[in-house]
Amino acid sequence: MLFALDPERAHNLTLAALRRPFVVRALTAPSPRDPRLRQRLFGRDFQHPVGLAAGLDKHGTVPAAWAALGFAFVEIGTVTPRPQPGNPPPRLFRLPADRAIVNRFGFNSIGSSAVARNLAAAGNVGIPLGINLGRNRDTPNEAAAADYLAALDELRSFADYIVVNVSSPNTAGLRALQEARALRALVEQVVRHAGQNAAGPLPVLVKVSPDMPAAELLASVDAAIEGGASGLVATNTTVAREGLASPPALTGQAGGLSGAPLKTRATETCTILYAHVGRRVPIVGVGGIFTAADACQRIRAGASLVQLYTALVYEGPGVVPRIVRGVSECLARDGFSSVSEAIGADVK
Repeated sequence: MLFALDPERAHNLTLAALRRPFVVRALTAPSPRDPRLRQRLFGRDFQHPVGLAAGLDKHGTVPAAWAALGFAFVEIGTVTPRPQPGNPPPRLFRLPADRAIVNRFGFNSIGSSAVARNLAAAGNVGIPLGINLGRNRDTPNEAAAADYLAALDELRSFADYIVVNVSSPNTAGLRALQEARALRALVEQVVRHAGQNAAGPLPVLVKVSPDMPAAELLASVDAAIEGGASGLVATNTTVAREGLASPPALTGQAGGLSGAPLKTRATETCTILYAHVGRRVPIVGVGGIFTAADACQRIRAGASLVQLYTALVYEGPGVVPRIVRGVSECLARDGFSSVSEAIGADVK
């Protein structure tokens, strides 16, 4: 039924439905609890490694519903400090032949104050909550830090970690902030500000692009870690369009591509990062994860945690417990006593 609707309308109806307790109860499928899947990262406890990626619940509308659907953590956003409409619709496109999505939302956001009100109304989510931050589109890069800090001030009391998003392809000029010197200066300021938290310093992660050449990617990652970043999210959507089966009317749409075609590129990026940083900081793997085998592959490529978005659109909420159960089976089959042992197992 949802696929019979315009993609953005279906997206909004899904979030509206998840505000209804009876809908959440009907969909609730708690993930299996396996002590081998537990980890403590960023000073927080994760019951298993599968979380919701940023982009689905941009405004923190229904964070508690994601816990009921079995996710071990949720990342909301991207949130900008001031409200902005994003790009004009249509801006979301399904590519069913590729099990993919193209979006060019452009950081549509109700603003950090309104998101804070949503999160206050939601109360305790029950799982770690990440908040993904971006700059407003009319803010020049040289003033971007002020936007990240302003949003952080509004939202810090609700967050278990913060993600600095400098890798979306849908905000003009944003990816220039990934340049090593610019990124280090930005991360240093956000980390310093996140340290001024009543409940203790907030971990700051950086979300990276899958489209950077390896040398530039590693230079940026080194700069982020030197600036105090506690982790990496790999990866954002891609502007690449190689090997797609969908018609040009869909593949030719501007925006970031997510879903199954991103899996290989995102896994390669994760491998490159883990080979370089090892366990200095955890990596959150995202991009093209649809099955337990995909999740296990990403963990073995160096990810401590994984995130879903497009898989939820195509597979429905049952995909979450299915993947969690499958990861437990992968660990048993491969002789690992914990998910931590499996991290980076395929990286030479």
